[in-house]
Amino acid sequence: MDFEHSERARTYIDQVERFIAERVVPNEQTYFDQLVRSNDYTEWRIPPILEELKSEAKALGLWNLFLPDEEYGAGLDNRDYAAIAELTGRSGIAPEIFNCAAPDTGNAEVLVKYGSDEQKQQWLAPLLAGDIRSGFAMTEPAVASSDATNMKATCEVVGDEVVINGVKWWTSGAGDPRCKFLIFMGVTDPDAGRHERHSMVLVPMDAPGLKILRMLPVFGHLDEPHGHAEILFDNVRVPVSNFIAGPGRGFEVAQGRLGPGRIHHCMRAIGASERALQRLCERSLHRIAFGKPLSNLGGNRDIIADSRMAIDQARLLTLKAAWALDTHGTFGALVDISAIKVVAPNVLQQVVDAAIQVHGGEGMADMELTRLMTMARALRIADGPDEVHRGMVARLELKKYS
Repeated sequence: MDFEHSERARTYIDQVERFIAERVVPNEQTYFDQLVRSNDYTEWRIPPILEELKSEAKALGLWNLFLPDEEYGAGLDNRDYAAIAELTGRSGIAPEIFNCAAPDTGNAEVLVKYGSDEQKQQWLAPLLAGDIRSGFAMTEPAVASSDATNMKATCEVVGDEVVINGVKWWTSGAGDPRCKFLIFMGVTDPDAGRHERHSMVLVPMDAPGLKILRMLPVFGHLDEPHGHAEILFDNVRVPVSNFIAGPGRGFEVAQGRLGPGRIHHCMRAIGASERALQRLCERSLHRIAFGKPLSNLGGNRDIIADSRMAIDQARLLTLKAAWALDTHGTFGALVDISAIKVVAPNVLQQVVDAAIQVHGGEGMADMELTRLMTMARALRIADGPDEVHRGMVARLELKKYS
């Protein structure tokens, strides 16, 4: 396998790294100063600095870097984009600045691969322009959504319409004032095969019958200005043409969506781990206790060394998954993708925990470190909990010997 980045990728990597260092990180505090924090999501606003930085990145051509199709994106494969995703993971606001933030990335990939010309014109074009944002409505509160075949929400064909009913939650980004549509997954034909019952449908946020019930807090934070919504779909009606790829193809579309998305998540987690390790090392060198720097006390040097090794191992495993996905497709990379989805968030959680510990009481109040810990813990559930991915790895490993 080959982890060498293409010449085109190396150019983008250098430009993105410089832009993050010179423009993004110095403006992070401005972003949070401009953020409207409120329990009422209708009061949320987009910090002006974000749009300013997006315009700068777009003018430099640092835009839609996640899409391998040159008609829509930068033409980078998963292995090449992985390095860029890692860089954007070093800042909580960086992915959106390059129009490379979830769930828009996954939704855009779905529309590029499966969308009709009409769907691409209406929803994909403004999404790739950065004019709108989107959400993905799959998880449900009433069932164990770690098994997606459990879902009960429906999208049934009635005449020339799709009638949508059910409750979804953890629909990330639905509180964003720019969120204009959701991709909804539900049951169309309950009598079909287990993986042919479900469909994906495009649903405008202003469709009658769609009601946001609340924004769900993550460890007490609402993640303004995007949020994670619980949404009621009460006889929402959209045209049959809003099916993506056609009825009954929901699982097929889901598999195509989740492979690259998990690479992105994991590489961003590795970038976040690097930032946490930087904080850990700086604190260890400059904080004095008992007459010595913290780096010379207890087992802190072992902790730093273990963190370094864990990050590098996670990166190599994720690059292997990206290579496998590029070379063999989603089904040829199942073990690698499941493995990194367990490893990368756990490494991030481990490194952030060490960084918080070395900061003592200050670490518990540090906005950046607590944000990274929240991200790490949430990622161990998002896109499938650790147990599901471990189960996949074990099943395919045992299959070799059965």
